[in-house]
Amino acid sequence: MKFIIPDWLIILGAIRQMFTALIYPYIRHVFFDWYNDIKKLKHLNQEIAKTYGRYILGLNFSFGLISILLTDELKNQTGLAVAITGLIAAYWTGKVITQFSYYPMYEIPKKIIFRVGEGLMNTMFISFAVIFIWLFIYNLSGFL
Repeated sequence: MKFIIPDWLIILGAIRQMFTALIYPYIRHVFFDWYNDIKKLKHLNQEIAKTYGRYILGLNFSFGLISILLTDELKNQTGLAVAITGLIAAYWTGKVITQFSYYPMYEIPKKIIFRVGEGLMNTMFISFAVIFIWLFIYNLSGFL
């Protein structure tokens, strides 16, 4: 495979992944009233939900940081490049599938700002999946 994804696209995706990690607590708190919903759970379940939320934020930020700091390594067609790009591709592809299959988007407020935000976030999630699927296929083709 001759055509490789450009560095600027990987870095742009990385910055956006880190942005999702930074903005999500605000979105959950302001738009979804997540913290008040969590308070309705038993204490252990509250802590589990918060912990998984932190894992997700940590992964989003870490995937972005890896992409910025190790851009060349993410496309060097080694076994590790295959594994990391495959992991990130699976993560974001799973996020997109989950987003459209299970999340009731009809509960998002009808204001235009929410609809625009939903569209922009979903576009970013899809772009993350596409970028890393592309990188995974590129790496796999050179590794095999």
